[in-house]
Amino acid sequence: MADFKKTNIKDFTPDSFGLKNKWMLITASKQDGTVNTMTASWGGFGVMWNKEVVFVVIRPQRYTREFVENSESFSLTFFDKEYLKDLGYLGKVSGRDEDKIAKAGLTTVFDNGVPYFEEAHTAIFAKKLFVQRIEENAFLDKDIIDRWYPEKDYHYLYIAEITNILERE
Repeated sequence: MADFKKTNIKDFTPDSFGLKNKWMLITASKQDGTVNTMTASWGGFGVMWNKEVVFVVIRPQRYTREFVENSESFSLTFFDKEYLKDLGYLGKVSGRDEDKIAKAGLTTVFDNGVPYFEEAHTAIFAKKLFVQRIEENAFLDKDIIDRWYPEKDYHYLYIAEITNILERE
């Protein structure tokens, strides 16, 4: 098993804009212990309600959304470049259809019941605080709708408190 060290949130300085062209996995489990993950690149870090938080968005048709909806917490994992092909695969294939985690060769491990991946260099654990579906009438820049939502499948926005950070030693 990989050696991870706990990182104090006050010592963690994410470069959200540096992560712009990098992917992460959003991972959660259901009550029955099944785990699913999806590749994502949109989101951010910040402070909300005096808590250090992450912001992530998930489209309604994504299978992982069921898992995030049915759990209190989820993880965000970040990987070295050598995993880009696997992350691409995990973003294209649905866990409804196959065990995509096993096929990608990733090892699921848990921290306080929240799944993450042994191969990651960083795992961020987050407890859900807020969820709301993005609504068409809230857009001020209507060009975003045409470009990113031609199917009108508006994301769900999750705001979640960072509860733990593990980084590879």
